[in-house]
Amino acid sequence: MVCNDYTPPFFLRNGHIQTIIPTLFRKVNNVTYHRERMDTIDNDFLDLDWSFVQSSRLVIISHGLEGNSGRAYVKGMVRACNMAGFDALAWNYRSCSGEPNKQLRSYHSGATDDLAAVIGHAEKTGRYNEICLVGFSLGGNLTLVYLGRDIVRPIVKKAAVFSVPCDLKGSSMVLARRYNRFYMKRFLVMLHEKIKAKMAVMPGEIDDKDFQKIKDFKDFDDRYTAPINGFNNALDYWEKCSSSQFIKNIKIPTLIVNARNDPCISDSCSPVNEVKKNPQVVLEMPESGGHVGFIELNKDNLFWSEKRAVKFFE
Repeated sequence: MVCNDYTPPFFLRNGHIQTIIPTLFRKVNNVTYHRERMDTIDNDFLDLDWSFVQSSRLVIISHGLEGNSGRAYVKGMVRACNMAGFDALAWNYRSCSGEPNKQLRSYHSGATDDLAAVIGHAEKTGRYNEICLVGFSLGGNLTLVYLGRDIVRPIVKKAAVFSVPCDLKGSSMVLARRYNRFYMKRFLVMLHEKIKAKMAVMPGEIDDKDFQKIKDFKDFDDRYTAPINGFNNALDYWEKCSSSQFIKNIKIPTLIVNARNDPCISDSCSPVNEVKKNPQVVLEMPESGGHVGFIELNKDNLFWSEKRAVKFFE
């Protein structure tokens, strides 16, 4: 399905501009978090940031690669959900809340056990009779894998995901291209910092020797993601954790939004054929939007993606 509902400001139509401007310059105020540290079954922890409006409906938000609950796109969604009468829970993946996690493993595109644990924890509070899910980029892939591969709790009613690398190999190959060097270098710098932080608390278990030789996600996933998480190599990881293969199994109303000018994902990340086989899933592909962009200028400082998710949930 092609969605023409989103029209960017005329001077922000370029996909790279849509991607970079919100990352560097957007500020989202009026979001107050209440942090909770949740223990995991493997003696680790997840930091959860709650934003309450005393609702019986909750939106759980999963951020992108090397993101966290403080990113503008997460806080923007939290604010939009609060304004619409939903409590919001922005959870931080292992090692993404400002402190290295306790285990050698961290997070990856198919590590749905932590998402499932967060959902279960929220349900056990007894405050909610409905949970909706939002995912951005890696968090969108994670959400779709959970919905299509795992046992989904009945309390989970709807999901909306944006800028999703449904085909991890295709997306990784696109980001390895020369014109995306800015994004690739930025991700690798952040990932290297995580490796160094982990080395400080786990000396001898992980190292960054010759890290400068890592040029793309294949190099990184071959060296770190795959062996640490039980995959044979990067290709095995990508194949097993790409969400496109699980879309046919999703049983709740789910919205996927991938902009056609997203510089960070491949054409194979728009699962047109997969969605045709599942009436529960809606695919929208605006001509513009960039990667986790969808900028809109209005008095409420709400981006189009935030309004679209809320509309879908309501």
